[in-house]
Amino acid sequence: MIVFKNILMKRLSYLLLFFCFLFLNKEMKSQEIYSYSFGEGVNFVSENNYEFVLSGFVQPFVEYRIINNDSLDQIYQDSRYRMRRIRLRMSGSSPQKKVDYRIQFDFSGISEDGSASSSLLYDAFITYNFNKRTKLSFGQRSQRSDNRELTMNSNSLQLVERSRLTSVFASIRDFGLFLQRDIRLSNGSYFRNYLEITSGDGMNNFTKDIGGLKYGGRIDYLPFGFFTNKGQFRQVDIVRENSLKLVLGVNYSFNQSMSSRRGRVGNDFLYYNINLADTNYRLPDFLKYGADLLLKYRGFSLLAEYIKTNVYLDNDITHRNDRYGDKPKDITDNFRNLDPKDYLRSQLMLGSGFNLQAGYIFKNLISADLRFTHLESDEFSFLNNGTFYNRPNYYTFGLSKYFARNYGFKIQASITYVEVLEGSIYSQQTGIPSEPYRNIELMGNEIIIRLITSINF
Repeated sequence: MIVFKNILMKRLSYLLLFFCFLFLNKEMKSQEIYSYSFGEGVNFVSENNYEFVLSGFVQPFVEYRIINNDSLDQIYQDSRYRMRRIRLRMSGSSPQKKVDYRIQFDFSGISEDGSASSSLLYDAFITYNFNKRTKLSFGQRSQRSDNRELTMNSNSLQLVERSRLTSVFASIRDFGLFLQRDIRLSNGSYFRNYLEITSGDGMNNFTKDIGGLKYGGRIDYLPFGFFTNKGQFRQVDIVRENSLKLVLGVNYSFNQSMSSRRGRVGNDFLYYNINLADTNYRLPDFLKYGADLLLKYRGFSLLAEYIKTNVYLDNDITHRNDRYGDKPKDITDNFRNLDPKDYLRSQLMLGSGFNLQAGYIFKNLISADLRFTHLESDEFSFLNNGTFYNRPNYYTFGLSKYFARNYGFKIQASITYVEVLEGSIYSQQTGIPSEPYRNIELMGNEIIIRLITSINF
């Protein structure tokens, strides 16, 4: 009951914040509706040229799973219905476009990777534009140091869900400073550079900061100039680019003294060196890097991504505690019969993966899309945990119908075949088969059928 009240009060506080920004903006006292575009939002402009945009979308979602339970010679079926996303976004800018801001809320209770979440505030940042090519943002927002799919809007995804590469490795959002710098070359190509210094604890995580900061960045090269209508941040080539558009990118991040699996939250896992009365933290440094590309031409689109992670550890870890254990507040020297360093690795998302997806949108606005995602785990990694991550290969086919040349309304369906790794490292080490759903011993493969409708305003 106490937890429920805390969550309720938190959401009411965010709602109050929303109404304050909406109605107490002194510069927007006299407003007139400037324009409305279905799928792009309502644009207000005041008499003194301050701009305010209100937009959002809702996504009803259905999922049906068929699990081949080979170890028990059974087939298990499961379904769920929910609102996948309920987003409301407010953004605005000053008359000279020197300052702009964005505030975004999600009322669905579902995080971007599909898990349950109590977070309501997603984006809250202000940006100062030094000029047309250099800008600095401060606040909470998505990170450019993640894989390319995370730079793309949730309502413009090519398939029903983001790839498994994103859900496994991405830290998604964080709080800090974000610098963007565009460099135009003489041949009309561009370098777009990003630099980030953030808390390293993820979204809405304002607990005591035990670890260090996270340093990240991205370099994108656009040899043929920018995409049409921000197409670099949208997956399907819905505008049907008349000339070839391509962006090649590399990304990098270093999370100093991280206390979670991948940097989405803080204080999940704490490690110590305890010597008599002295207690010192021994937290890992988490490295992530990758490369990707996006290509679009006359309705065809191709997205390719690669991610690799690594960790740097201290040699004198003696104790641990985490919020997932039986007694999460207790510090213990029990590392479950593993070396402390191996145990620590087994709690992190260590390994590599790649995601390939391609599609074509016909002139009647029907899109056919394919995706293949592969995960490769380290010897000691949470990717080997049989509860969730002993599935290395994901094959997806999707069909989408768009009802306009924007993202105002669309219907998408997909079918995914998930291949279970027979004789996985997890099973070899423990002798225990996987138990991903309701403790059913899953040793077979899986089929996932999804349907989603996106209504944008």
